Amino acid sequence: MSSDHYFSATPASADERRTISVELNGRSLDVQTASGIFSPTGLDKGTAVLLEHVPAPRGTVLDIGCGWGPIAMTAALQNPEGTVYGVEVNERSIELARLNAQSLGLGNLRVARPQEIDPDVQFDTIWSNPPIRVGKDALHELLLLWLPRLAPGGEAWMVVQKNLGSDSLQKWLVGQLPASWSVTRETSSKGFRILKVSRPGH
Repeated sequence: MSSDHYFSATPASADERRTISVELNGRSLDVQTASGIFSPTGLDKGTAVLLEHVPAPRGTVLDIGCGWGPIAMTAALQNPEGTVYGVEVNERSIELARLNAQSLGLGNLRVARPQEIDPDVQFDTIWSNPPIRVGKDALHELLLLWLPRLAPGGEAWMVVQKNLGSDSLQKWLVGQLPASWSVTRETSSKGFRILKVSRPGH
């Protein structure tokens, strides 16, 4: 088994670039991907389900684990007046997401490592296909780092494969987040659940 995962900070595999065509926000776009990152051959099923079912984002947006950028780029295309942050630890993914955002002229998209995002920034919208395969402890740590930074009235939308623990994750979130917040299952599609976390307004 290779120790080279898409959640490795520095992938060990050769950086073999490829250009693929994907449909984002109703447009066919050419983007760059590479080996050693998540879903290098196209839009994975979970991301496609998320983008099909979430309402357009508003305000300041965060994509947790942005990979080569499909969720963050869609958010930036749909929310040109807002600022979109794509957060990622994989150095190769960061470089590719920045290149893809630049090639599409998305000046409102900032791709960054977790420590590079101002800790005082709150997010009106969070979209994520979270990296379930990092393991439960690492996933929980990741979600507890970012979900509490929802702004009052903010919403987080996450897609999780049903057989990879979406229902247990929903219960865990209910137990971890403030009692005034809501955690609901919004829809199920193609073996995936979409979970919504809502923070009450002021």
